[in-house]
Amino acid sequence: MTFQPPTGSRDLLPLEVLQKTWIRERLQAAFHRWGYQRVVTPTLERLDTLVAGGRVRPERVVQIQDRDGIYGLRPDVTASIARVAASRWGQVPHPQRLYYVANVFRPHPQRGHCQESYQVGVELLGAGGLLADAEILRLLQDGLSSIHLPPWRVILGEAGLTRAWIQELPPPWQAAVTQGLIRLDRVALGQLPSPWREQALHWLHLRGEPASVFQQLTSWELPPAQWQRLNHLKSLVELLPADFPLVLDLSLLQPWDYYTGIVLQVAVLQGHTVQLVGQGGRYDDLIGTYHPQGKTVPGIGFSLNLETLHQQLLPTGVLPQHPAPADWVVVPQGTTAYRAALDYAQHLRQQYPGLRVELALEPPPEPPQQGLVWVDETGHVSPAVYG
Repeated sequence: MTFQPPTGSRDLLPLEVLQKTWIRERLQAAFHRWGYQRVVTPTLERLDTLVAGGRVRPERVVQIQDRDGIYGLRPDVTASIARVAASRWGQVPHPQRLYYVANVFRPHPQRGHCQESYQVGVELLGAGGLLADAEILRLLQDGLSSIHLPPWRVILGEAGLTRAWIQELPPPWQAAVTQGLIRLDRVALGQLPSPWREQALHWLHLRGEPASVFQQLTSWELPPAQWQRLNHLKSLVELLPADFPLVLDLSLLQPWDYYTGIVLQVAVLQGHTVQLVGQGGRYDDLIGTYHPQGKTVPGIGFSLNLETLHQQLLPTGVLPQHPAPADWVVVPQGTTAYRAALDYAQHLRQQYPGLRVELALEPPPEPPQQGLVWVDETGHVSPAVYG
């Protein structure tokens, strides 16, 4: 019998770990430059935490039955951080700039197994408004630039604007339109009765260069609250640098139903295909779900998938191609020199922090290599000599 990891998960060998660490460390360095600090939440949470007050469907959570109740493996980290923020209410000042590195688990209904992946992300809590939205988008650009990601773009929408329009539809069609927009399912939207079919297809086409999308909307009749959201979006676009790769998509909705403002996806172009490597958005009432009195603060964040980033960066040559070699290899001269060799190797590690020092467990091959030293039973050290 050959033992394998569970379907949907995989082992990572040293070179893969090194490459993903390279990505993670550069993203973390960007987060640090912007004042974000790392937070760690449990992998296993109560199911009622993970479903976020009904905003996340239970079938999107890998569930575990325990005698104390039903738990789940986190499908994302935002809900857990919102729970932490509510439970520590009043103990920390706002705004809170947090980031995380975590594994997440999602059921794969087509294949019938759990998918494990790793995320790196940020959450900005206690700050609403235009400047906070701009900070998140420009932090995202800083992070992706630091890892030299191939041509990417942000697809930006406004969940509050889109959902407000959906709520104006007859209730029987609201769920169908929502799912059709999430899946970009033109066929499903085309089956709606008129005039909702035409409206839904118009929303589906509100995608492209920001100036073009805004121009299309100038002739639309929108309530004042929706115009306010739209003007916020215009002002946000103006705060982004000229080289920010942006596509505006007002049909964009996320499967997680807790977003209340801007929503975003990060896409990498692969010829004629698009690979999503991240997502996020604003969630201004999620924290109140976990507070006993419903108190809340605004929040916004994004997450990046470490696996897909790794796949995109592999062909570029920017990732480390080989594990780092040892700086020194200490070779004992016979069995009587084992203790002296162990002591000398430890001496080097303590004297030169960060130095990679290995112990030769077998005699090294000829010819002599740089960084190779021999230690005899008296502790005398000399360069490698053969013969």
